[in-house]
Amino acid sequence: MSRYHRTFSVVICVYTEDRWQDILAAVESVRAQSLPALETLLVVDHNPALLNRLIEEFTELRTRGEEVRVLANAGPRGLSAGRNTGIAAARGEFVAFLDDDAVAERDWLRYFAESYDDPRVMAVGGRTRPAWASGRRPAWFPEEFDWVVGCTYRGLPHGRVPVRNVLGGNASFRRSAFDATGGFATGIGRDGDKRPLGCEETELCIRLGRALPDAVLLIDDRAVIHHKVPAGRERFRYFRTRTYAEGLSKALVSHSVGSAKGLETERRYTTRVLPAGVARGLRDALLGRPGGAGRAGAIVTGVATAAAGYAMASVRTRSGVAFSHGPIAAYAPGAEGGTP
Repeated sequence: MSRYHRTFSVVICVYTEDRWQDILAAVESVRAQSLPALETLLVVDHNPALLNRLIEEFTELRTRGEEVRVLANAGPRGLSAGRNTGIAAARGEFVAFLDDDAVAERDWLRYFAESYDDPRVMAVGGRTRPAWASGRRPAWFPEEFDWVVGCTYRGLPHGRVPVRNVLGGNASFRRSAFDATGGFATGIGRDGDKRPLGCEETELCIRLGRALPDAVLLIDDRAVIHHKVPAGRERFRYFRTRTYAEGLSKALVSHSVGSAKGLETERRYTTRVLPAGVARGLRDALLGRPGGAGRAGAIVTGVATAAAGYAMASVRTRSGVAFSHGPIAAYAPGAEGGTP
């Protein structure tokens, strides 16, 4: 099949009316793609008011033949179940995911499609750039920790290269990848709680590699989205909270797939990328450049809080952990609850 005739379903999971304008911007960026999407699926996470408002907003588009469908999350509250709901409803050969507070560049889907020329490629992610609310990166905020705000971070390889896992807010998968894995695990990642957990895509990608040993997962730098970073996430307090939550999430992933795979990429990151970042920050401080000492201190703090979260969750998971995965069919629209 020609890459230009490949069909993409784009899933955008949403949960709050506070992001109304962001949601509209995300949908508009999909509608403007150089390779048109087959459909855009907005999955609403247990918010009836937002669900009804979106249905009303996009009814006119559907009458004009433009496929923007609004669905209720058919599983338990959370991002993983929302994504599984979208997967179950998707009609495309490929399923792409876009954050609800991000906009995709015009050729986003086209670059994804190019990578699927190789039939072994089961997932392709892109580059996510931060759009800071203040207009510029805080001087103390290290690029090595841009994952804290959902963006591509220093230390990831450049170009179009194989990776262990893609990042969920800017990613695509063959539909068959979910047939092989059963979809995203619940109990890992965000679930409506205030604690900013993550790693659900990491756990899925590791299981995908085990289910299909010849599978190739790629990141393509050209598939770019711009992710909004609100003012509250530019603060050091959020940085500490998010890094601690990442430690919790990594412990759940390691419990699921084993620490060898669960921490494979993180070992290189903590032994090579982060020490280089500390050294760079200290050098900048000695040269009188703004924020150098702050960046070095933030890296050290981030490592410490992530380690604390990992240790805490590891102790708790010794007596069992509440997450699961299973058939995507459990999330077909209209299904009552259930665990995938």
